[in-house]
Amino acid sequence: MKIKQLYLIITFVLFNSIVLYCQEADSLDLRICSTLETSLKDSVIRSQRLSDIDMLDSAHFGFERMNPMEVNISTKKSFLNAPYSKFIIPSAFILYGVAARNSGVLRLLDKNVHGQVDKRLKVRVPVDDYIQYVPAVSLYGLGLSGMKASHNLRDQTIVMATSYMIMATVVQSSKRIISVRRPDGSNDKSFPSGHTATAFVGAHLLFKEYKDTSCWIGIFGYFVAASTGGLRVLNKKHWVSDVIAGAGVGILSVELAYLMLPAFHDMLGLKDTTSKLAVAPVIANNNYGIGMSYTF
Repeated sequence: MKIKQLYLIITFVLFNSIVLYCQEADSLDLRICSTLETSLKDSVIRSQRLSDIDMLDSAHFGFERMNPMEVNISTKKSFLNAPYSKFIIPSAFILYGVAARNSGVLRLLDKNVHGQVDKRLKVRVPVDDYIQYVPAVSLYGLGLSGMKASHNLRDQTIVMATSYMIMATVVQSSKRIISVRRPDGSNDKSFPSGHTATAFVGAHLLFKEYKDTSCWIGIFGYFVAASTGGLRVLNKKHWVSDVIAGAGVGILSVELAYLMLPAFHDMLGLKDTTSKLAVAPVIANNNYGIGMSYTF
């Protein structure tokens, strides 16, 4: 059996196994108050003064409180809403990059792409050294402009710092452990692509923070990150597998950082607050002014 066919079979089996596992039933319990008790309380509230409302209890009606009805609603898990689905794509990217180190087929693909680039492009375009930071800068730019995000500026900073620490540790360790020669032959630190990982950290942060505001923000971030990876290949600094693995490392680092955010809240004693700007006039003893308060 050829190695290409083997990879196709393994991929097919893994995909179907994941889909079947995700289709297991899940349940959601709902507790609904008794309509009889609710209607009786409503009739008494109408006849009582507001100060007596807090005194209402089912004991006023001469019977014990009725237990709320319990309703069990069965739902189906899908491939997209499973708790672990967010880790599947980045893990697959990383596994592809690792597999390319030992697979003749994937290594041949890397060499074929490099051969085409080497024939048609002779000038290096060093834009990738700068645009890798565009998604991260955009995250702060949108936050300062007042656009609604999933987390406040403080939490975004914590997640970003944690993501970059995880990403840098994985990338630099892998470069030392997995020695891969760069396409241009400059050194043996080709795997994985640090530029691509950096860009995808910012891009995935944009997606996570603004996916409920506008999908185009996340698309913009991913486009810039993918362009960074493409330029690393065109500039002969990385193989295609290096770029794919770098994208996986960047996305996975962000997901792990969000999982760690509650732990940082507990460790640092931080409250889950949102950024708020309050402005109020101040009048006292013929003195007039404006008071401002910013919570972040």
